[in-house]
Amino acid sequence: GIALAVASSGIAATLLDGGRTAHSALKLPLNLNLAADPICNIGKTSGMATVLKMCKIIIWDECTMAHKKGLEALDRTLKDFRSSQRPIGGALLLLAGDFRQTLPVIQRSTPADELNACLKNSALWRHVKKIQLSTNMRVHLLAEDSGQTFANQLLDMGDGKLPINRETNEISFPMNFCQLQPSIIDLENSVFPNIANNYQNHDWLRERAILAPKNDDVSKINNRVQMKIPGQATIYKSIDTVTEEDQAVNYRTEFLNSLEPAGMPPHILTLKIGSPILLLRNLNTPQLCNGTRLSVKKMTPNVIEATIINNKYKGEDVLIPRIPMIPDDLPFTFKRLQFPVRLAFAMTINKAQGQSLQVAGLNLENPCFSHGQLYVACSRVGTPRSLYVYTPNQKTKNIVHPLALR
Repeated sequence: GIALAVASSGIAATLLDGGRTAHSALKLPLNLNLAADPICNIGKTSGMATVLKMCKIIIWDECTMAHKKGLEALDRTLKDFRSSQRPIGGALLLLAGDFRQTLPVIQRSTPADELNACLKNSALWRHVKKIQLSTNMRVHLLAEDSGQTFANQLLDMGDGKLPINRETNEISFPMNFCQLQPSIIDLENSVFPNIANNYQNHDWLRERAILAPKNDDVSKINNRVQMKIPGQATIYKSIDTVTEEDQAVNYRTEFLNSLEPAGMPPHILTLKIGSPILLLRNLNTPQLCNGTRLSVKKMTPNVIEATIINNKYKGEDVLIPRIPMIPDDLPFTFKRLQFPVRLAFAMTINKAQGQSLQVAGLNLENPCFSHGQLYVACSRVGTPRSLYVYTPNQKTKNIVHPLALR
């Protein structure tokens, strides 16, 4: 029988053998929030339609990040393909996830919008049979004495049970929960010690990252850490154009250059040989998927040669071209011609969901702003010794929506 594995995020998809993002595999609409009754854009006679008709089980990992309309689109499509009015067309769907983690990301939204988009608010949720797992495997596999305490502290954080200062709405980290750092520079040095000598070791690079809630902080850390690597930096500038010619007067090239929409590479991409990079688009699935981490090996004006450092293809050399990318979250459309990568010393907390790390840094200079972000960031590692945290006054915000945990 056929089993189909998909995940809500790119990095989580790379951890599944042959896994792809749900958007890519199921051809879901890009902006589910705007679609009224979306369906999967799969032809009835296509190969994917045959897979969906025949598959014995569909596994959807990190389902808590998925918009409820994505699940409903799959439901409508499978009912049609399988000529059955049973939920999900009678197929077996295994949803894997933890509602203590982040909810669907909706641009410029309120907590009510996030909760409304959550799977628990779908009409299909009443058909779901819940099975609970009870062991934190990251902690369990390390088998340390402090492991169970750490696992319980993480659950308290995820459930919103840590004491909150009513005046500032902030929490203090529990005793022996993490290694607090006095500054961001100390945080960078703790996570990437002696990077000038270690950066060519792909195993060392793969198992560590610094996480931050916002893209701006991630970009600053990435640029600072890359400066510590020896060698000449190569600068790649994107070519940005408005897709509709009559709009060119309203949106100057300099303005387009200044934009950095979510999921897009920057206008100025600065790279060095040996720097870790993160792929932002599916180029050649399943080898080169959104979320694949690579190390730069060679750079030419139009192609980057890089070595895959995560997923089952690690060690393979690949070529990455410049490609045109169009963001879908702006009031106008423009096209950016650039390499679909960004530096990966640091990444956003949402991007890191699903990934296990040996060493994690957490920059809370700007506090978490959405449900479950602090829990996701702290639970990437299995021991307090490997969790380094910088927060300005040793306190931070832990946002938890009780409605999402009901």
